Amino acid sequence: MKKYTLTLLIIFLTQFGFAQTDAREYFKIGRAFSNKGDYLNAKKNYQLFIDTYKGTDPVLKQLAEKHIRDCDFSIQAMKSPEQFKLLNMGPGINSGYRDYFPAITADGETIIFSRNVGGNEDFYVSKKKNSEWQAALPLSDQINTKAYNEGAQSISPDGMYLFFTGCNRPDGLGRCDIYVSHRNGNEWGKPFNLGAPLNSAYWDSQPAITPDGSTLYFVSNRPGGLGGYDIWKSTLNDEGEWEKPINLGPEINTAYDEHTPFIHPDGKTMYFSSDGWPGFGNKDLFYSRLDEHNNWAKPVNLGYPINTFNEETGLIVTPDGTEGLLSSNIAGGFGDMDIYRFKMPQHAKPQLITYVKGIVKDRQTSSLLEARIQVVDLKSKHAVYSDYTSESGDFLAVMPIGSDYAFNVSADGYLFYSQNFELNKAYVSKPFVMEILMDKIRIGTDVTLRNIFFDTNKYELLESSVVELNNLVDLLVLNKNIAIEIQGHTDNIGNSLLNEKLSLNRAKAVYDYLVAHKINPVKLSYKGLGAKNPLVTNDTEEGRKQNRRTSFIITKL
Repeated sequence: MKKYTLTLLIIFLTQFGFAQTDAREYFKIGRAFSNKGDYLNAKKNYQLFIDTYKGTDPVLKQLAEKHIRDCDFSIQAMKSPEQFKLLNMGPGINSGYRDYFPAITADGETIIFSRNVGGNEDFYVSKKKNSEWQAALPLSDQINTKAYNEGAQSISPDGMYLFFTGCNRPDGLGRCDIYVSHRNGNEWGKPFNLGAPLNSAYWDSQPAITPDGSTLYFVSNRPGGLGGYDIWKSTLNDEGEWEKPINLGPEINTAYDEHTPFIHPDGKTMYFSSDGWPGFGNKDLFYSRLDEHNNWAKPVNLGYPINTFNEETGLIVTPDGTEGLLSSNIAGGFGDMDIYRFKMPQHAKPQLITYVKGIVKDRQTSSLLEARIQVVDLKSKHAVYSDYTSESGDFLAVMPIGSDYAFNVSADGYLFYSQNFELNKAYVSKPFVMEILMDKIRIGTDVTLRNIFFDTNKYELLESSVVELNNLVDLLVLNKNIAIEIQGHTDNIGNSLLNEKLSLNRAKAVYDYLVAHKINPVKLSYKGLGAKNPLVTNDTEEGRKQNRRTSFIITKL
């Protein structure tokens, strides 16, 4: 009743001109209306302030003009509300304490979040089992501490690296710094400070790692920004060092504050909060996408009622892009603040992704192997994933839908394994789950090169073959004692003699590439087998596609 009476009083004073003569009172009344979501009356008072203000403070006038733009946006946006319903993530994740800042792996099976117990912030982890989140447990004694707070984290899509914020630590460069911990098997390693120049003497926090691990976005108030708090990025160079951070500039940052960036596993969509872009008053949630020139598009407000006159921040989006996760203290929760999920509006969904997940073993002994996994986008020639398996031999690599990918596995003393994923034509609704069986280098071992490409009835190597060819070069350089025979194969369609000639020329094209890259020709030979050695039946197009291939056999050790 008191709030209602106050509102009527403000409206009366404003409309009938009985407000105090100081024009700044109009500004205060405008803020009061904005903070209640009454944007029509807020706009009237901001305009009255601008019309009557005789002071010399340009910042205050600019702020009033910004608030008018916010009011105009809000009035229009509320005419077309998004469907929005917050659903509590349940007792497996939420507790009687403050639970917030979720991070989730690309397979959607593991969630890590912050929990504040008695003023101490630690990380907790919950695993999904039979579609239910299990009771959350403290993440690791290596990461959680009693003396300091840990929060604002970002998990790499494969769940192997945790970037987080640590404040007021003895090894810190500023008030808050960014740290990283690496998981090996089920154990997390001791975190370490990422150091200068990524961290500074200022406030560096809220990291967001890209799915390929090459770029880290974060928030800082260091000099050189556009506002109080801006989003910056640092890239990892070839020496494994983080380079000097770059401000994202006016495409993302404003003269006000930007916070909580989140890079979706698609690698192209960023969600963040801002009180600078047109919104509903306090911080709102926005998204932006990278274009074909690697520039961020103009941020888009997620809309009403996802955003309101309250502060909205800390959004992440599930790997499949269907749901957003955020924290709120709305009535009916388990504690002070809970983690909720909601359906993402269609316009704000990220690019579709899938992933390849598996384990690497020795074919003969079934022992787990430490192997290098590399996934390369054949269009851009950019590695979307490059890392080693954990002690348990597992890996997970994200692949955005809309391109073709070369997948390669290599381990010391073993022949490499390759696979090709064509994700251009249709969305792959299910991930690729694989058991990779690696062959030791032995005479007679046959390896299919699944990422060697030619145009139909041609034998000139396509540019997309370079990734696989270079892997073969590396194998021969590292294992100077082996010799190979390169073999070309076709399906059984067409003239057999022409097929053998085509397969011979294709094998020779690979031979020529290796020789041009300083592989001793004495260690190389080539042969065209046409349709003589099919892998599967030629009765289907899929079978014929598998039979059209390039391979090699170890001939000498």
